[in-house]
Order: sequence, then structure tokens, then C-alpha cells
Amino acid sequence: MFPFPQALFFFERCPSNTEAQNITHVSEFQLVSFSEDPDLQPILIGLFLSMYLVTVLGNLLIILAVSSDSHLHTPMYFFLCNLSFTDICFISTTVPKMIVDIQTHSRVISYEGCLTQMSIFAFFVCMDDMLLTVMAYDRFVAICHPLHYLVIMNPRLCGFLVLISVLVSLFDSQLHNLIVLQFTNFKDVEISNFFCDPSQLLNLACPDTFSNNILKYFLGVVYGLFPISGILFSYYKIVSSILRIPSSGGKYKAFSTCGSHLSVVCLFYATAFGVYLGSAVSHSPRKVVLASVMYTVVTPMLNPFIYSLRNKDIKSALRRLHSRTV
Repeated sequence: MFPFPQALFFFERCPSNTEAQNITHVSEFQLVSFSEDPDLQPILIGLFLSMYLVTVLGNLLIILAVSSDSHLHTPMYFFLCNLSFTDICFISTTVPKMIVDIQTHSRVISYEGCLTQMSIFAFFVCMDDMLLTVMAYDRFVAICHPLHYLVIMNPRLCGFLVLISVLVSLFDSQLHNLIVLQFTNFKDVEISNFFCDPSQLLNLACPDTFSNNILKYFLGVVYGLFPISGILFSYYKIVSSILRIPSSGGKYKAFSTCGSHLSVVCLFYATAFGVYLGSAVSHSPRKVVLASVMYTVVTPMLNPFIYSLRNKDIKSALRRLHSRTV
């Protein structure tokens, strides 16, 4: 797997003016191929297609169950529906093209297509980030302030939180897009990932200035460290409240639910952070691709199981939906 020499992906310096590739001459980029082995490619296609279909169908079932059952018209499931829709769009940004590329033995993506994919990807990955933070806050209010839950999490606030998430994600997407559009030269056309990762495009920029890395780390802190701090603070308060529950069964159930939620959150943030902030120092395309698969494919697939299929309300809603359909 990944038979490309590392020298193709990372350079010590930018080319000189005579060597630099002007942006008018950069019509396409080259993405990483998972494998050149023809015997392995059908297995990869089947694996990623199965994961994609499971993710899309699982999240669609959640949206259908919540929208068709009036008992689930609560803030928690409102945010869950938005997360499910975001996960469908998130995984659809990268996986279908990756499957087609494996099938057609192509690694090429046009310059315009790369910028479009990068913008859409940045929007939905930030949206996922924001919604995970909002859902953690929702659980904090529900467990730590149960008597005031419906007053605090009123429809107006829920709509406002989703709107803020959309606006922040749109700003992040357009900011990355504007930054890349400022580049007039690139070190190379080889992107060390299976999609147009914003961090990889920033690494290819010429001139290779210190300010580019500072800007990337600043965005990583703002859109990563602040949300994860809010999530950890919310779960700290949740765990403190759970410890005061007298029933051992109630404690086990609550810890089991919170533990599974936190495991997905940690998987998402650890791999996304590693790819975004570590891309400037990492010299292994294999590690970058594997980490990217974890947060772009595996995490959206796990969310329906973690957040819903272990949930009795969702199961009951799905059974009622099935009964009405039959």
C-alpha cells in the first residue's frame, strides 16, 4: 500500500521562481492511492462501499424515526437529526470519489474540483465539530439541571445554536478557501491524502512561510481546542452529577452511555487534530491516510450506533415506523 516515495510529498524548500509552477498552469492535483495491487482493489471498494451505505442508511433511519414520531420532538433528538444529516453530507464529500478513483485507477482531481471538495469538506467537518459540542451542552443541561431543561433548551435557543454552528462552519470553509486562493505557486501537485485535505493544501503553498503554519495552528486551536474544552467540561459536570446517583444500576447505565459518547468524540478529535496539526511535520502518507479514514469514514459510521441504536426511544420509534410501513 502507498508505494509513493516520500520525496514526492514533502520538500525542504519551495522551488525558485524559474522552477515554480504558476497557478494558471496547475490544472489538477494528484491524490494518494490506497493500493496499486489489482487483487486488493475489489476488497477496498467493497469495504468502503459497505461502510458508506451503513453510514447513510443508519443516519437516514434516525432522521426518519425522529421526524415521524412526535415523542422524539425534543432538543436532544433535534440536534441528533442535524448531526445525522451532517454525517451523511460529511462522508459523501470524500468516500464516493475515493471509490470511483479506486475503480478507475485514477488519482487525479482538477484544481477547481479540489477547491470545491476542500470547501465542502471544511464546512461539514466544522459542522460536525460544532454539533458534538452543542450535544454535549444539551446533555449537561439535561443531567445537571433536569427541572429547568425544557426552559433552558427552548426551541428558540436550539434553533439559534444550530444557526451559529452553520455560520461558524461557513466562515471556516470560506476562510480556508480564500487562503488557498491567495497562493500563486505550489511546491508540488501531490496531495498526501485521498481527498483535498485543507491542511495538505496549506503545506503545498509557496512561499513556505512561518505565517502559514501559525495561521493553521491558530485555526486548529479556535475550531478544535475550544470545542473539545467545552465538551470535556460538560462531561466533567455530568460525571460529577452521576456520582451522586444512589442507584448502582443508574450509575452503570449513565457511565455506559457517556463512555460510548466520549469514545467517539475522542476518536474524532484525536485523529482530526493529528491530521490537521501534524501534517506539517509528518513524513508518512500512510499515517495521514489511515488517520483521515478514522475521522472521515469510521466516526460517521459509528455515530448512529453510539447515539441512537442503543437508545430505547429510537428503537421504539423505528419499530412503530416499521409497523406503519408494513
